[in-house]
Amino acid sequence: MSGNVTINPKFVLLGLTRRLELQVLFFVVFLTIYIITVVGNMGMIILVRITPQLHTPMYFFLSHLSFVDLCFSSNVSPKMLETFIMEKATISYSACLVQCYLFIALVHVEMYILSVMAFDRYMAIHNPLLYGSKMSPTVCTTLASVPYVYGSLTGLMETMWTYSLSFCGPNEINHFYCADPPLIKLACSSTYRKETSMFVVAGFNLTFSLLIILISYLYIFPAIFRIRSADSRRKAFSTCGSHLTAVTIFYATLFFMYLTPPSETSVERGKMVAVFYTTVIPMLNPMIYSLRNKDVKEALSKQLFRI
Repeated sequence: MSGNVTINPKFVLLGLTRRLELQVLFFVVFLTIYIITVVGNMGMIILVRITPQLHTPMYFFLSHLSFVDLCFSSNVSPKMLETFIMEKATISYSACLVQCYLFIALVHVEMYILSVMAFDRYMAIHNPLLYGSKMSPTVCTTLASVPYVYGSLTGLMETMWTYSLSFCGPNEINHFYCADPPLIKLACSSTYRKETSMFVVAGFNLTFSLLIILISYLYIFPAIFRIRSADSRRKAFSTCGSHLTAVTIFYATLFFMYLTPPSETSVERGKMVAVFYTTVIPMLNPMIYSLRNKDVKEALSKQLFRI
């Protein structure tokens, strides 16, 4: 690997487009999206922390989702913006591995945070009388910690497989960040183990986390229909609707992105999907939960009124 680092000390990121007339426009658009993402997710974290009415398990997990989205966007967006304004945006080998690690780790943290949020909704709606005792602060902290530990270990394992590859040819990555599929295309050693690991890990985690969500909602929906109060039923549908919207957008893009074998066509397609996944989804999640959630809107109105 010391030979690989010597031969290819840096990778060149080709970015989203090579058309000069689009690069300034894209820079402005994605800079705006990134600013909205940072303000929206930071705002959600601060709002949950300073508002006593939002000190519940649901909003505790929501603040963690915002934190993960903030980290995820910050891992990718600055380098993406650099590709629009630099003639040749480069990234060192070590920085590329760090970006790969953070990307994989944060993806797995987010998918299991969404699963935990589905379980939380199940406990709140299916067992409302036991909800306070079952979802204690200790339990919530444990449920939130497991995705971080598991995501970190998964990211480390996958990054070590990438580290074992040899790079001795072209050093141009056909992407706007260090993503596994285009990076694998540059390897001059066998990528079979890395590709197999990527598909198995991605397939297992996508399926398992989605299964937790689906099973939770198989119990949630009948419980909602048994609620006699129309107002309570509407509130339950509202919170579940926000979560399901975030889940649908997240998993649809993940399935397309991770379960496609690396090829020239899949890399180009993946770049388009990655734009939506790495920049738009982290921006949308705070909006989905704030616009569809009465508690968040009321808390935001009160805080803005105080200011």
